[in-house]
Amino acid sequence: MASPSAATLADVAARANVSLATASRALHPSARTVRPELRQKVIAAAAELGYSANAHAQAVARGSTSTVSLVVGDIADPYFAAIAAGVIDVARTRGLIVTIAALPYDGVETAPALERETLTALRAQRPRAVLFASSRALSADWEAFTTIDRLVVIGPDAPGIRSIIIGNYVGAADLARALTGIGYTDFAVIAGPAELSTVRDRVAGFTSVAPSASVRHDRFSRDGGYSATARLLAEGRRPECVFAVTDVMAIGAIAAIQDAGLRPGIDVAVAGFDDIPLLRDVTPRLTTVALPLTRIGADALELALSDDTDAPATLAVDGRVRLRESTPGLSARP
Repeated sequence: MASPSAATLADVAARANVSLATASRALHPSARTVRPELRQKVIAAAAELGYSANAHAQAVARGSTSTVSLVVGDIADPYFAAIAAGVIDVARTRGLIVTIAALPYDGVETAPALERETLTALRAQRPRAVLFASSRALSADWEAFTTIDRLVVIGPDAPGIRSIIIGNYVGAADLARALTGIGYTDFAVIAGPAELSTVRDRVAGFTSVAPSASVRHDRFSRDGGYSATARLLAEGRRPECVFAVTDVMAIGAIAAIQDAGLRPGIDVAVAGFDDIPLLRDVTPRLTTVALPLTRIGADALELALSDDTDAPATLAVDGRVRLRESTPGLSARP
């Protein structure tokens, strides 16, 4: 006799003296009915053996599981962590579990292979929905993503795929206008790799208003922001204001300015983009373009799960400029 912890559907079928198919239909929802007397025999056998159905296997057989897959560039980045929090909040209310995969950016050459590997793994898991949050555009074979049902892309342009489009260009241009409005004219832009769509859009938006701004590219991280700013200052370049294309890079820029013996916000103003929760602990308080990151994650999952055929294929999210102590205005500079 099989032990309760090891009982299988085949054991139940043998105990009830029915076929495996009949046992399955008796215990699991099915369009095909089983005679009441057979159903009772199967249920009794399952109770005697302590049989517990494999919920995952049933879900896979139905075509989807109770999981949602979130693909991000870097889960350690507070930007992606905040988006993930919104996804998890909605998933919890729907009785779903969120799995997270990372697609770290290692260069344009490796991006397509990483995407294909991730897509293959996701298809095998049969998630209820897939959310793709990235700072780069999808690779040249992005059409492969269209084979995934209930897919939503957050950030980059993805023709033919439901998307939440973040107003990176407009937000950066609005920030540049706000900074020039309080007197700044000499800017440096600290950015990640130029091939990233988020970087391109934010740099282009900012320089559309401040065309004379010098641009330095480095890693898309806190250390990249530090390194680019440190090199800038070591070369004798001391702009009135540094715009880092993310808050994380701006935090690195602030540290580099301090290590150079200068005062952030006074000797060199600093601005970022995203308004990540971590900024509440940054001094001086950072000027930035605020995005509702948690709301973006929540809306992305709601859009992916929606069966409303009249729902928009894309949602646009614009940021709002938040002027704070890190950019007090040119008049505050000694």
